[in-house]
Amino acid sequence: MASTAIPDSGDDAADEPLWLTPDEKEAWTGLVSLVLLLPGRLESPLQHAAGLTLFEYLVLSHISEAPQRRLRMSELAYLASGSLSRLSNVVKRFEQRGWVERSPDPDDGRYTVATLTDSGYEVVVAAAPTHVRSVRKFVLDPLTAADQKALARIAAKLRIRPSDLQ
Repeated sequence: MASTAIPDSGDDAADEPLWLTPDEKEAWTGLVSLVLLLPGRLESPLQHAAGLTLFEYLVLSHISEAPQRRLRMSELAYLASGSLSRLSNVVKRFEQRGWVERSPDPDDGRYTVATLTDSGYEVVVAAAPTHVRSVRKFVLDPLTAADQKALARIAAKLRIRPSDLQ
C-alpha cells in the first residue's frame, strides 16, 4: 500500500499508518537487503580463511586500531555493532585463546577494557587481507567515488549511538 496522504490529527485516520511511497519502499527494501544479505557475503570468506565470524573479526580489528590496542568494552560493542552481552561472550573465548585480556579501566574502574595481545594481533593481521578483498568486491568496487561518499553520509545519518557513549 502506498499513500502519500497524511492523516489529519483530529480525524479517525490518525491511527492509520503513513504508507510508504514507491520510492520510499525501494529505499527501505534496498536497505533491508543490505542489512540482511551483505554480512553473510563478508563473513563467508573470513570463516573459510581464518575461522572467524564477521563480528569476531570486527572485534579484533577495532581493538587493533585503537591506541595501545585497548578499548572499553562498551565502545567496542558499539563499533562492532553488537550487544555488550554478545561481545562479552566473544571476548571470553578470545581470552581463552590468548588473543585478548580484560581489565578494569584505569581511568574509570566502572568500565572494563579489552586489550589485544600480540597473539590476537597476529590473528587479525592474517585475516585482514581476506576481509579487505571482500569489502572491495561486495561494497566499494561496485560504487563510484560519489556513491561511496553518499553511502558514508547516509550511514552517518542512520547510525544509532547508545546514550552511554554520546
